[in-house]
Amino acid sequence: MAIKVRIPTPLRKLTGGKDEVSAEGKNIKDLIDDIERHYPGLKERICEGDGKLRRFVNVYVNDEDIRFKNNMDTELKAGDEISIIPAIAGGVN
Repeated sequence: MAIKVRIPTPLRKLTGGKDEVSAEGKNIKDLIDDIERHYPGLKERICEGDGKLRRFVNVYVNDEDIRFKNNMDTELKAGDEISIIPAIAGGVN
């Protein structure tokens, strides 16, 4: 079951410039592991060493934040669309 994953601009150098990739997995954890197999280095950019999502990275399944679902155990099904969104901070005082 292929799932569409949108890749943010800062991570596209790891996907050969692709803004979207296909991956498989029964949940977010498996999906990220599958992406890592095809695009080494991506997992370490979005996950901590213990496998948890980095604080400044948001992942959405069909526009729903996984932090309000089952986080890395959020189940996936065919046709789901995943978005990886790095948090942006800054501004002017």
